[in-house]
Amino acid sequence: MFRTAELQRKLPKGDYHQQVPQLREDLLIMQMELRQADFPVIVVFAGVDGAGKSETVNMLHEWMDSRWLSTRAFGDPSDEERDRPEYWRFWRELPPKGRIALFLGSWYSVPILDRVYGRMDLAEFDARLERIKTFEKTLADDGALILKFWMHLSKSAQKDRLRKLEKNPLLHWQISKRDWQHWELYDQFIATAERTIMKTSTGQAPWKIVEGYDARYRSITVAAAIRDAIRFRLEEAKVPANGKTTAEPSGSSPPESGLPLVSILSQLDTDKSLSKEDYAAGLKHYQSKLSQLQRAAREHRISTILVFEGWDAAGKGGSIRRITSVLDARDYQVIQIAAPTDEEAAHNYLWRFWRHLPRAGRVTIFDRSWYGRVLVERIEGFARTREWQRAYAEINDFEDQLVESGIVLVKFWLHITPDEQLRRFKEREQIVYKAWKLTDEDWRNRERWADYELAVNDLVERTSTQQAPWTLVEANDKHYARIEVLRTLCERLEKALASRTKSSK
Repeated sequence: MFRTAELQRKLPKGDYHQQVPQLREDLLIMQMELRQADFPVIVVFAGVDGAGKSETVNMLHEWMDSRWLSTRAFGDPSDEERDRPEYWRFWRELPPKGRIALFLGSWYSVPILDRVYGRMDLAEFDARLERIKTFEKTLADDGALILKFWMHLSKSAQKDRLRKLEKNPLLHWQISKRDWQHWELYDQFIATAERTIMKTSTGQAPWKIVEGYDARYRSITVAAAIRDAIRFRLEEAKVPANGKTTAEPSGSSPPESGLPLVSILSQLDTDKSLSKEDYAAGLKHYQSKLSQLQRAAREHRISTILVFEGWDAAGKGGSIRRITSVLDARDYQVIQIAAPTDEEAAHNYLWRFWRHLPRAGRVTIFDRSWYGRVLVERIEGFARTREWQRAYAEINDFEDQLVESGIVLVKFWLHITPDEQLRRFKEREQIVYKAWKLTDEDWRNRERWADYELAVNDLVERTSTQQAPWTLVEANDKHYARIEVLRTLCERLEKALASRTKSSK
């Protein structure tokens, strides 16, 4: 695979200086056009030590406008990063639409090093590469342009490069004992790199192998490839593939059979209730238990994420308050999700949720969540059909990463009947301190009840997994709903703590 990148190709100095002015002008013009585009550009640099990754990134900053160009380098994870799922640190650094981000030491670094040093077997390594493919597909499906450069040197050329850098008084600091250890493991690195490229070079995120022997050749090759790829995408975005604009189909449609919808929500027993006495006793019991369990979870560094979805006026806020009232305010955060801000809208829809993941031992409560993609965005047409349809797989992968990292993920859908919702709406109109909760949007959503019920049915069918199941709560009676939420949360925390205790023995 790498033989064509070991030819010691050079670009004469005269040719280099002749090409650079036009290339720099092209890059700057392209950057200005890109600022108005609706996609970000992600450029990944990987390869053998000494092949010019850092030098190439520095050159790009010199040739381009650094105000619209960012560089992110990743070394060993910090304590803050270890407290969260592996991909948290990558998601939070993704560029917004119209910008370019250069990544050094990316999501490829740890799997490659772990495989080379024998800390990971082949099956696990392949599984990690599949996760990378899923991550990149999520970004690419959302419009991101992903370019990946593998900077290569032969073993002898790498040895020469490392020695030259060591002798350079300005650059010798770049070379460490680790670089020479990697050189000793050159054959293992190349075998691992070859498998990485074969497994992860896709049409949406292809690898380009660049010979790093000559700095001039390397610089022109990378810069021209970036210019051409962005220019092509900009031109492609101007005209639809068939030259026509097509209308997006509706986000929801009635069942094809024409029969009345029998959804999972319609099968719930909404008559469930609790007396005031049972509610008071249950509240005291489960709140006390929750307080103890969360302190234990904090001690064992077990994080918790709660997702609250449900009909307007279903009692999400009341249930959340019964949880937070017995927690230390330093240990939790409630995130209320509304329409995305300009900054959030400039990123992939999952970006704003990755940003809020809790540190080890903490609790994050989402009042509305990433499920907006397959609910309100689907129903109201804010997401195209292909976007919300692929979101189920994206959400499942996101939640798998949360659970695999040790987070306790609990998802609640609070269900009430249309009649009960109407009663609560009218009640809110008459109570001064509740009137602000009732908006025109609430009434508008009510008119599309059937569409939302169909969407919820699909949501449960596609995203209620063994790792992250949905808890459907009958909420016509607020007392019953609050106790059910507390009971379920305590049950999940107990299970997580028992599992952690067992594994530590």
